[in-house]
Amino acid sequence: MSRATPIVFVVDDDVSVRKSLELLIDSAGWQPETFASAQEFLSRPRVLAPSCLVLDVALPDLNGLELQKRVAVDRIDMPIIFISGYGDVPMTVQAMKAGAVEFLTKPFGDELLLNAIRDAIARSHAALDQEADMQVFGERYLSLSRREREVMALVVSGLLNKQVGGELGISEFTVKAHRGNVMRKMRADSLAELVNIAARLRLAAPRWEDPAAFVGNVHRKNVDVSSSCPGPGLGVDWERQTECMYALQLPTDGLDRCRHRAPLSTVLGGALGCD
Repeated sequence: MSRATPIVFVVDDDVSVRKSLELLIDSAGWQPETFASAQEFLSRPRVLAPSCLVLDVALPDLNGLELQKRVAVDRIDMPIIFISGYGDVPMTVQAMKAGAVEFLTKPFGDELLLNAIRDAIARSHAALDQEADMQVFGERYLSLSRREREVMALVVSGLLNKQVGGELGISEFTVKAHRGNVMRKMRADSLAELVNIAARLRLAAPRWEDPAAFVGNVHRKNVDVSSSCPGPGLGVDWERQTECMYALQLPTDGLDRCRHRAPLSTVLGGALGCD
């Protein structure tokens, strides 16, 4: 999906700017689409291809910064490059804090813009690939029975088979059978991989009262716990998550960003209990 020809959207009320950028973008091998206003752009359906938005700050209807807020919610795979004839420091800071990849002041060199577009397209590729992976994992998770989901949640939390059986009131033999089904349906070759998948799906947070024990339980050297960003409403103890990541010598600077990511309810149809 993300191997389609990248699309570069341009929103600028100056027709001469739109024409010149259209030629430049086309010459670089990307597909240009230009719009004279924010509303005109918003009426364009979302595309399932790598893309970015070259956006003027001053627009006749909705200004660029307001449009950025909408794009950040609905089209997270579309990085934004701002262009402006009168950009100031506060405006630039606001745009960059909201996620813009670049803020260019007119007039700017062609290569400067092309480099920014290349960076934005690469980010869009990555975002679309991650979204595709999440959809695959979500479909696999939906194939699990209710009991298998319960077993999976407890297993990735660090409990042993006997402890899982005690929690659910079933035998250890039955736990092993459900666990085998979970590994097969989720196509996980190891417990570490299953924990990683659960983290990416933002299932219930592991029980990290003892981070060192958790690390030992999952034989953790290849588990990407830094991608563990449970969605809102799951009772996540962020202090414990930070403690565990410190124990694994992983960066914790992304935790605040992770807290605000939307749950995967659109993919799983609420099967995870996301708000």
